[in-house]
Parts: sequence; structure tokens; C-alpha cells
Amino acid sequence: MPPLTSLQLRRLLHRCVSSPSPFQPHALLSPKPQFTPTHFPKLPFVISKPFSTQNPNPQTPDPVALSLSAELLKDPSLDPLTITPRLQLHFSHIKPTPLLISQTLNLSPEAGRTVLGFNDWVLSDPDFNHTDETLSFFIDYFGRRKDFKAAHDLLVNHKSVAGPKTLNSSIDRLAHAGRPTQVLGFFERMEKDYGFKRNKESLKLVVEKLCENGYASYAEKLVKDSANEIFPDEMICDLLIKGWCVNGKLEEARRLAGEMYRGGFEIGTMAYNAMLDCICKLCREKDPFRLHSEAEKVLLDMDFNGVPRNVETFNLLLNNLCKIRKTEDAVKLFFRMGEWGCYPNAESYLIMIRSLYQAARIGEGDEMMDGMKSAGFGDQLGKKEYYGFLKILCGIERVEHAMSVFKKMKADGCKPGIKTYNLLMGKWCAHNRLDRANALYNEALKNGVPVEPRPYRVDPRYMKKTKAVKKKKKRETFSEKMARKRRRLKQIRLSFVKKSKGRMRSA
Repeated sequence: MPPLTSLQLRRLLHRCVSSPSPFQPHALLSPKPQFTPTHFPKLPFVISKPFSTQNPNPQTPDPVALSLSAELLKDPSLDPLTITPRLQLHFSHIKPTPLLISQTLNLSPEAGRTVLGFNDWVLSDPDFNHTDETLSFFIDYFGRRKDFKAAHDLLVNHKSVAGPKTLNSSIDRLAHAGRPTQVLGFFERMEKDYGFKRNKESLKLVVEKLCENGYASYAEKLVKDSANEIFPDEMICDLLIKGWCVNGKLEEARRLAGEMYRGGFEIGTMAYNAMLDCICKLCREKDPFRLHSEAEKVLLDMDFNGVPRNVETFNLLLNNLCKIRKTEDAVKLFFRMGEWGCYPNAESYLIMIRSLYQAARIGEGDEMMDGMKSAGFGDQLGKKEYYGFLKILCGIERVEHAMSVFKKMKADGCKPGIKTYNLLMGKWCAHNRLDRANALYNEALKNGVPVEPRPYRVDPRYMKKTKAVKKKKKRETFSEKMARKRRRLKQIRLSFVKKSKGRMRSA
């Protein structure tokens, strides 16, 4: 027998050390329930998972992070300093890492200022020092809770390690909380109070965050007030135009574009794309028939000023055409992109696939999906994208084709989740096809997806209608027939009787 390699030895030792689990999950799942229109029995689901100190999947919460979060959420009203001794007592063997800190904070949204005690416990480890990344986690946490006083104290105490990530979290959370005045004040004093440098990069960051959240007027005021110290470049001006377009203020965006031209700046493709998107949105709301002509004006301005179109320009046009159900125009534009030196990206294909499915052009949608894979964007087809396709197909009652797309989803390596199975099972039950719904339910259990049976309503269109039984006419007897004839003859005789005039007047 040849000697074992190191890999084989490790596998052999693993088999010897590990013991089989005494509980078998499938032993508790008998028999499997079937869908019925009225009753759904529930099953106990048993999920066995081995304990591990390392978390191989960052998306799955670490058991240590879950324990820390449970400790933080015990009583958030307590003094933050009392949590530190408890954590030092129960988690003295744990070494804090950036991933552990991030997961603990994400799992503890209601912990409040108890997180300050968690920060003290983290710093009590002699081998740990805050970095720009870990400090940004705490700033982002307090910013989500709009506790900017605690964020200010952390920034003041750790200004030596604060960097671009911390600055980004601070500005983003202030702007997202609807406090543009505080953003301007933060920028004015950030070099003195927090140690951040006031330069063109930080100005660009502040302008970008303000414009993203709809505060273009504050951003423009900041740029004009600080122009003597930091002169804006074309990128900052493009961001300002984009900010006005986010608010739907097209006239303000055009006014600013005119000022830029007179000042010697050149408007870039990003600014033109923002104006194009704003015009399309306004046309969709007020007059969809003007969308084509108004968009053509912006494209002509781009050509006149020598600004090249990019794939984002075409994606905006495709998306807006599809939203007003001009799928045929979108298809023609999609295949003409090469005339301007642009080629579709993954977003272009996804827009067209969704639109073709929505228009019930199923075969063309499948061909577009195959073309997307042939173009090298097959890795962009994930679980989210496939779920969107299935939702559209189920919405237009093409359930059979939804099942074929569901098979493609599994063939591409995307594992369906609970939402996907519930969508398809609900649609089959609505079509009164309980056999297909049961097959999907059994498949989900086999794949370890914890779906739960629940009542689904059958669409009245697919209910089995009972045929109304016509009552056979009863044959009259001779006496009944003669009586009917006498009644009829009496009616005929009375019809010839002349009525008196007085009676007619009274009637």
C-alpha cells in the first residue's frame, strides 16, 4: 500500500475525530404534506449546523457576533459603562476584528449608546487599535440612529486615525438624515475639530452627497463660497448639474450649464446624461408623446458640443422607452448602439429582457438572455435578476415559461430561495394546479429551503365550474291541457268585449 499524502491524512483524522450526529433531520419529516385549498399542516424543521469559531461566509452572522449582539440588546437603557465589564467577563478570550465589529453593529440596531461601552471593550484589547475602517463602522452606526453627538465625541477622541472612510460615513449620514446645514458646518470646521483636510477631494465628496440627497442649492452655495480657497473643476460642476436634475429642476440645471459655458468650463457626459434622464422623467409624467422629440434635442446638443455618448446614455433612453411601453423603439435603438461606438453592457441586456418579457415577447426575451450570456455577461445573471424575470412572467400569467426560466436559473448555479419558491407555488395554486405546487414544495424541502405551507387562494377563472342541470319539462296530463286551453279561449273572448268610455276615462 503506498504511503498516504498529507491531504489524505488530514481527511482520515477528520473522519476519526468527528462523530455522527445522533439526530437525522429526515427522520422527523415524515410524511410530506400535500397542498389542499383549505388546510396546511406544519412540520418541524430541524437544521443541524456544526459550531465553528471562524465564519467562512461573511454573509452568515458569526456566532460570536450574535452573542455580543444579544449582550448589547439586553437592556439598552443602562449606563454604557456597565456593559464594558460584562463583555470583559464573558468575552475575554475573543479578539476583535473588523468583520466581527461590523457584524455586531449590524445585528444591534436598537442597542443605542450601549455601543459606546462596546467600543470601550474593543479598545481594552492591548492588540487592537482603531483604524479608519473600524472607526467608520461606529460613525455609520450612530449616523443611522441620528445620534450625531456620540459620533462627534468619537471623531474628537480618535481624530488621529480618521481618514477617507470615516469622512465619507460622516458626510453621508448627515446628508441622508436631512441636515444640509450641519453638512456645511461640518465642512467648515472639519480641519480644526476632526483633523480632516479641506481640499478638492473632500469638497467633491460633500457636493456629491448633498446632490445625491436632493440638496443641490446648498451644494452650489458651498462651491461658490469656497471658490477663492478651492477652485471647482468640471467634475464638481457636473455633480451640481446632476443634483439639480435629481430634484427635477431642469431650468436650474440649464441655468447652471449656461454659467459653466460662460466661465470656460465644458459640460461632461455625466451632466448631459442627468439632464436627459430628467427630461425623460418629466415627459413621462406630463406628456409621454413628447419624450422622443425632447430627448432628441439633448442628443443634438451633445453632438454639437462634441460630447460623446456612452453606454449610460443609451441605457437611460432604453429604460425610459421601455417604461412608456415603446418596446419596439427600444429594440431598434439597442441594435443601433454600435453606430456611435457604444456596445451594450449587462444593464442594457437586463433592461431589454425585462421589457420583452413584460410585452409578452417571450421568444425574443429568451434570445436576448442567450445573447447576454454569449457577450460575456452571464455572471451578472444572479438570483435577484432571475427572480425579477419570474415575477414579470407570473404577472402576465405565463407560468409555464416561468418554469423554463426557473430551470435555467438552477442550471446557471443560482440556488432559488424562499421568495422564489413561494412565488411559483402561489401562482400554481392560483391556477388550481396543486400537483405542480406540491412538486415545488417537495423540491424546496429536498434542497434545504425552509418553505412553510400556507393557504393560497385559487383564481376564480381557474375554478372548476359545475354545469347547471337543465330541468326536463314535465309532460302535461289531459285535464291540465284542457284547462290551459279553456283559460286561453276565455282571454280571447274577453279581448273582443267593448269597454265603456267612462271606464276608460277613469282608467
